[in-house]
Amino acid sequence: MRKIKTAPFLPSEVEVEEIGTTRALVSAYPFESGYAVTLAHPLRRLLLGSSIGYAPISVKIEGAAHEFDSIRGMHEDIAVFIINLKSIRFKVREELDRAVVSYSFKGPKEIIAADLVNDDVDVVNPEAPLATLNEDGELTFTVEIAKGIGYVPSEDLREDVDSEAIALDAFFTPVRKANYSIENVLVEDNPDYEKIVFEIETDGQITPVEALTNALETMNSQLSVFSTVLDIDLESGRRAQSGASSELKSFLVPVDTLGLSARSFNSLDRAGIKYLGELVLMDENELKAIKNLGKKSLDEIQEVLAEHGFGAEFELDEKTRAALESKLAQLKE
Repeated sequence: MRKIKTAPFLPSEVEVEEIGTTRALVSAYPFESGYAVTLAHPLRRLLLGSSIGYAPISVKIEGAAHEFDSIRGMHEDIAVFIINLKSIRFKVREELDRAVVSYSFKGPKEIIAADLVNDDVDVVNPEAPLATLNEDGELTFTVEIAKGIGYVPSEDLREDVDSEAIALDAFFTPVRKANYSIENVLVEDNPDYEKIVFEIETDGQITPVEALTNALETMNSQLSVFSTVLDIDLESGRRAQSGASSELKSFLVPVDTLGLSARSFNSLDRAGIKYLGELVLMDENELKAIKNLGKKSLDEIQEVLAEHGFGAEFELDEKTRAALESKLAQLKE
């Protein structure tokens, strides 16, 4: 006889088996029947499509005008050179969004990925070949490396790179493999519970566990849209108290609905300010420091704040301030 439940069984076990530095098996269990595949399938898609990596997005080669050109003294033509370059997996030091690095080589020399390591970038496949130079060969080039997700074709990057550079198809995804299997496990004499076993392999830019962590964070941030509507705290899995939620909602009014003049709105928009609550968190000096915000605009914003109950006398208590800062950070991820 089945027992009546008021909530599904909550899984509690996670196991990680690292197989080298780029491959791992991650298991989670026990799930109610049907829940494992419901969670595993979207996580697999996020692993493959939303993991952050680095890739070269353009190259400027001295003496070459286009990808069908050639360089004197280099065995490979430019098309092969570009294929080799795209196969090199870079890591940008300091985790910058972009890096532009220049190189110059003289022959005779077999250039490999390890030769591209410097103070700005590292590589995770140092043995990958790039080009071979004869005794009279010289090769000077500049590569732009960017952080991103998924795949972006060169056609979409041409307007975003140096006009003299060759735009490259960018394969950012650092996850090579993301598979899962579902096994049955026994819980209190019930063999119908399930276990997810993920097999994750990366190219070395990130570890498999980092890839899974990124996928989980992406899933949580995507689902957070429902939390503002349904008053659900996704971190605790509980419905938020209506009083606290109602109070927060009054801070989450979009700036573009406040009826501000174009000058005032444009100043806030350029500063990345999207919600009323961001203005409430600022003191007068911080408001004055917003670029291109003149006295008229400042007065207008302060009037709007007062109209919404956040005038000069209004003070945020620490608990509400912390909750508001957390919610705004979540909305702007």
